[in-house]
Formats: sequence, structure tokens, C-alpha cells
Amino acid sequence: MRVKILASTVPLLLAGVVAGGELVPSPSPCIAMGRASMQIATAPWQNPLHVSFTDDPETATVRVQVVDAADMADFTVTDGTMTAEADSCTVTRDTTFVSISDRHVADTDPVIYLSRDPGADYRVFVQSRVFSTKDAAALVVGAGARVRVAERVM
Repeated sequence: MRVKILASTVPLLLAGVVAGGELVPSPSPCIAMGRASMQIATAPWQNPLHVSFTDDPETATVRVQVVDAADMADFTVTDGTMTAEADSCTVTRDTTFVSISDRHVADTDPVIYLSRDPGADYRVFVQSRVFSTKDAAALVVGAGARVRVAERVM
């Protein structure tokens, strides 16, 4: 009986891993926004907002400047800082997911141009082992898109 149960669960676990899930969930880049949170999508069923990146500033819809100091940034990510809101990035019904696409998916999806040039829509500072600069840019642009949508609804 035990062998039959084990034999039936192993293929299900493997199917879940192949489909984009994880056996042991690892923390994915996340930011808290009040009671809601925004996370980098790790599974295809999370229905994320898609963002893409470009090297051509003319095709970008959003510009993000990478700055060298935290006090110059609109959004700062550093590792090793303990916060009172350690569980603020748990997945709830208010969680929004962002997916970084290799190509531009839809005309309404943001296309991000990362640079060190001033005059950007957002400025980010990243010093992290968990977040990449692209993760931080995707989250801050996604959060900005979410705020603009919420303002239109009100």
C-alpha cells in the first residue's frame, strides 16, 4: 500500500516542478505596498503583469535610472536589513505578480530602458544577492502601473 501511494505521488511532484512550481518555495523578489504586495512571478498560473526590457531608449515606455547611492533613489533594495514587516510579502488575494518577458507581449505592457542617465521615470539602487537590477526595475514599474490603474478606477 505504501509503495502504491509513493508511486502515485512522485509523478505528481515531478509534474508540478516541470510546470514551474518548486518543491521548497524560495523567496522571490517582492515589495510591500500597504496591505498588498508585488512579487516576481515564478509560476505560469500567477497571471502576471508582463514587462520587458530594451536597449533602445526610443522603444521604451518607461525609463529607469540605476543610481550609485541609496539617497538618490526612489526605490532602494539592500540585503541584510531586518524590518518589522518580515511577513509583508506573503501571497494574499491582494498580491500582484510581475513577469519579466524576453519579448514585448502586448502593447499595453511596459517596456523598460535601464540606464545611468538622468531624467528617468524612476531611480533604483540595488545592492542585493536576491534582487537583480532588472527585478527591482520590474517591481517598481509594476507598482507604478498598479497605482495608475487604481487611480483610474476611483
